[in-house]
Amino acid sequence: MKTFLVSRIDAIGDVVLTLPVCGRLRQLFPGCRVVLVGRTYTRAVAEACPWVDGFLNYDELLPLRRLEQVQMLRDVEADVVIHVFPNKLLARLARRAGIPTRIGTRNRWFHWLTCNQLVSLSRRHSPLHEAQLNLQLLEPLEHLADWNPAGPAARPKFPLTLGEVAELVRLQAGKALAAEWQQLLAARQPGQLNVVLHPRSRGSAREWGLAHFGALARLLHEAGHRVFVTGTAAEGEELASWLQEHGPVLAGNLTGRLSLPQLLAFIAGADGLVAGSTGPVHLAAALGRYALGLYPPIRPMHPGRWAPLGAHAHYLVFDRPDCSDCRKQPAACTCIRAIASLQVLAHIQEWQVLPPPDSKS
Repeated sequence: MKTFLVSRIDAIGDVVLTLPVCGRLRQLFPGCRVVLVGRTYTRAVAEACPWVDGFLNYDELLPLRRLEQVQMLRDVEADVVIHVFPNKLLARLARRAGIPTRIGTRNRWFHWLTCNQLVSLSRRHSPLHEAQLNLQLLEPLEHLADWNPAGPAARPKFPLTLGEVAELVRLQAGKALAAEWQQLLAARQPGQLNVVLHPRSRGSAREWGLAHFGALARLLHEAGHRVFVTGTAAEGEELASWLQEHGPVLAGNLTGRLSLPQLLAFIAGADGLVAGSTGPVHLAAALGRYALGLYPPIRPMHPGRWAPLGAHAHYLVFDRPDCSDCRKQPAACTCIRAIASLQVLAHIQEWQVLPPPDSKS
């Protein structure tokens, strides 16, 4: 059995869009073991992915002495490490740990010193989706086809279509939702949608704006649907006055009240989620729920690069070739705010009430 170490130590959404790498490895090398390297806050994502067999916590590795760090990587007994997110320390440790095949991009100078398989990969100007770009790092594995009984027939194909990639973006909520949240979701009437709004992005994306989210919450309430708001505890404090103002139309304020495993379980139990280009919209898509992402047309933030991928994933973007005039004042980006609340409502009104994730129907 061969073991692959996949390194992605940045944000939740980035990790979700790296899951196709793990799934593709399982397709190309049946019976292989896949270990994801990530941060503490992304462990729940790794544990919820059916393609991932283990998790190596980068935050636990950092404080160790150098020899202990090397041993931590050796203990994985990896045959291949794939540096999806370039990191100088991990690249050096993988080399010192003696991992036989070390894959990195050509445009990182330290990969020339630490990796023995280099991939020419330019993300910034590529027309491909982030998940497709991540899969490009599997190109060097063609020479490992002898690991697979299928031989050359199992060689990687590049690039996969977005539809093929979306099939590999998959999460299964591993923790049961706490009883109080189950009861909250179950309180809906027939035909009502449980809709999650995630207004903030912690600076990772252009934001639609609280005024728009407030208008959407009121419109959804008037249409007979139930609205929940999620976010971190810090975001809950920032939203305090907004939450108080819109309290009468909200079925629940969950900001700061859910751990990541519980957030996954709550999203899985709801019908859909609306957010900007941030982690929760990718979680919802991967969980098979409706996921509506709100995007600016500016590259490389546009949906062509970062759209959520899933059976019920969609996005809205203002129909403008580019909003480069917003680069100097990102907070005042008019393009994403040109998406009207009524337009978002109309999209949500097309959703159907989804059965529970574990339903056979």
